[in-house]
Amino acid sequence: MTASTADFRKGLKIELEGEPYVIADFLHVKPGKGGAFVRTKLKSLITGNVIDRTFRSGEKVQTPALDEKNMQYLYREGNAYHFMDNDTYEQLTLTGDQVGEDSNFLQENVKVRIVFHNGQPLGVELPFFVQLTIVRTEPGVRGDSARGGTKPATVETGAVIQVPLFINEGDVIKVDTRTGEYIERAK
Repeated sequence: MTASTADFRKGLKIELEGEPYVIADFLHVKPGKGGAFVRTKLKSLITGNVIDRTFRSGEKVQTPALDEKNMQYLYREGNAYHFMDNDTYEQLTLTGDQVGEDSNFLQENVKVRIVFHNGQPLGVELPFFVQLTIVRTEPGVRGDSARGGTKPATVETGAVIQVPLFINEGDVIKVDTRTGEYIERAK
């Protein structure tokens, strides 16, 4: 399949020289002289490297043949993350580099999608929101919540998230895995 520069958006996956990339950022440019073009920042789905690439307006690019499998995160052992295919019960192990920053939000038994390119696992796609328990934070001072400030809190996965002052240890919060931001106290 192909995509045109008019289809470019953050998160679109394209293929250059046989390697899959995801568009991290893009900008349509219409100079006074010459043809329009699109500047992009592309992140390799294999190595994680970011490159800058310019495309002529209307240029066609290939989209990679990616497969996705629904899997369940089982456990971590050192730098190895173990997952199980929900359909076949086969297990798959990814390295810390393949999981990347998503490890900050991986809880045992959470369902994820693993992306494959030519049979090789590339990485993990988490649900957009997860619920995590606060394991360490400073207690909020009475009356501070009116100012709307935040404080750092460590969640069960080890990630540190900025939360409102009224959040305490033991509270369960909803976190956006795409940005790492606090959304709300879980109900």
